[in-house]
Amino acid sequence: MSTHPTAFASYSWDDDAHKGWVAQLASRLRSDGIDVHLDQWHTVPGDQLPHFMEKEITNNDYVIVICTPHYKKKSDSRSGGVGYEGDVMTAEVFTKRNDRKFIPVLAHGSWVDAAPAWLVGKYYIDLSDEKKLNQNYSDLLNTITGNRQQVPPLGKPPVGYRPLSQSNQLQPSSVTDNQIRIMGVIVDEVTEPPMDGTVGCALYRVPFRLSRRPSSKWATIFLNEWRLPPRFTSMHRGDIASVVGDKIILDGTTIEEVQKYHKETLQLCVGVANTKEAEWKVRRDQAEQLARQKSDEHRRGVQDIASGLSFE
Repeated sequence: MSTHPTAFASYSWDDDAHKGWVAQLASRLRSDGIDVHLDQWHTVPGDQLPHFMEKEITNNDYVIVICTPHYKKKSDSRSGGVGYEGDVMTAEVFTKRNDRKFIPVLAHGSWVDAAPAWLVGKYYIDLSDEKKLNQNYSDLLNTITGNRQQVPPLGKPPVGYRPLSQSNQLQPSSVTDNQIRIMGVIVDEVTEPPMDGTVGCALYRVPFRLSRRPSSKWATIFLNEWRLPPRFTSMHRGDIASVVGDKIILDGTTIEEVQKYHKETLQLCVGVANTKEAEWKVRRDQAEQLARQKSDEHRRGVQDIASGLSFE
């Protein structure tokens, strides 16, 4: 058993400079006590690469997913080694629900352009330039070593505090408050149009704050609904939306278009995503309960037969 935390680096071979950047990051982590596995170091000609990728993703404590626009393209199209690794990683997340094993890292570009679909909406670590690397490297290291800041201990309840009754906690307003809503436009983050004479030069990016950070499942449902919503106008563009953290971003529109055309579609797609995610959770919980029941029945059957076996 390893006495060091272990991690596998999943990345795309964008170019020699990027391969060198990945190797430098892995070397720095190794110098800090993280047993990082890298294909540049741990494979030789003749190795079965699919087996290597499966083994590394399965056996390591963490997988560092190093995201670039090229990585996103390979992962989303399920092409090459990156595409195969994406299949293995998403299958493990789906079956084991161990999302925190996979740590997204932004190496180049913006998160919108570099994040594969299955990582959209996740907390990522931005190492995309030297300044951010120096600022955020400790976030990556502390995550792998389990040294992130912990929640402070909770003191005694305030004097005079009276908890709500169970019935009050389940009022419809509470259920509604748990659903994701669009809070408004993030005015300070609206970009300016380039107006350089190129196609679409009058369009720009408009971000919207959500009531809370959605799950990756919610983000995937929302984006699928936005691409082909139940109702939309002739001004609808299905490829301009992304979900980043607690934001929805429309990249390639105007605030006037939002007011006239996109507002209703946004609200519609958010509502559908809330409903479909809730339905998915019910199905997931039912499937897990059924699996536990089958496992329990199997073990009881084994126990019943084993208790009657005698080898004297």
